[in-house]
Amino acid sequence: GCCCGTGDVAFRIAERTKNCNPPVKITVLDINGSMLEVGKQRAIERNLWSPSRDERMSWVEASAEELPFDENSFDSYTISFGIRNCTNIPKVLEEANRVLKPGGRFMCLEFSQVPNPLLRAIYDQYSFRVIPEIGKIVSNDRESYQYLVESIRKFPDQLKFERMIREAGFQNVRHENLTHGTVAIHSGFKSC
Repeated sequence: GCCCGTGDVAFRIAERTKNCNPPVKITVLDINGSMLEVGKQRAIERNLWSPSRDERMSWVEASAEELPFDENSFDSYTISFGIRNCTNIPKVLEEANRVLKPGGRFMCLEFSQVPNPLLRAIYDQYSFRVIPEIGKIVSNDRESYQYLVESIRKFPDQLKFERMIREAGFQNVRHENLTHGTVAIHSGFKSC
């Protein structure tokens, strides 16, 4: 997966596939090497990875916009809460398509837009007034939480993001809203 941060999604995949034969290989990729180091430590603590003996999980520091992998290398590609922080989202989608094997599945979990106007108004008030203040109180970092809210609002809505995924060459593209659309899972398949 891309933009894996400290590995939460990769760990869930590892836990659910630990008895598969042949073993499922998981590549954890993030542009931030410090986040990957935290992820490695967490994987060791959870007994999901050992640097000396485990080839099931590999750790790669790279940009999702320029993946260091050959074409048709992966069966699936996941990206969670990271694509909205990439500067060139169409390039990220093209790279995902490039590295997937024919028929491979793309899945993206990301903050999204609340479609219901009443709920959206309430959520916007909460997002812009409460979340940055929580950040200020909890971590003395109001600006990072303000950025979070603003980056969510700038990200394309569900239907526009579906179009972008199709334009990158994916088929059978769809999305599923979670929590009234505050988060959505988008998926698509690489053409065979």
